[in-house]
Amino acid sequence: QVQLVESGGGLVQPGGSLRPSCAASRRIFSIYTMGWYHQAPGKERELVAAITSGGSTNYADSVKGRFTISRDSAKNTVYLQMNSLKPEDTAVYYCNADYNGWSFWGQGTQVTVSS
Repeated sequence: QVQLVESGGGLVQPGGSLRPSCAASRRIFSIYTMGWYHQAPGKERELVAAITSGGSTNYADSVKGRFTISRDSAKNTVYLQMNSLKPEDTAVYYCNADYNGWSFWGQGTQVTVSS
């Protein structure tokens, strides 16, 4: 089992920045792909960004150039640096750990972009 705890969401004005974090209960980054997903009201949960065990990253087209996923193995923590935020980025952001069919989710953190 892996427990994931997100924090760092909040309310920000358009053009602002946030950096949510996801703390894992044990060392998993050498095996698991870590991802950030978001889900807006009435919509499907979608992948925003992911980082593999080897360090490769990929991003949804809507966030390329604005968001950066990173990890700190010493702290068992994954981050999502979110810059130039737009109202359409408003959603609950979930952390995910995935390996060979095993998938774990955090409880989510709300990000609201509004003036």
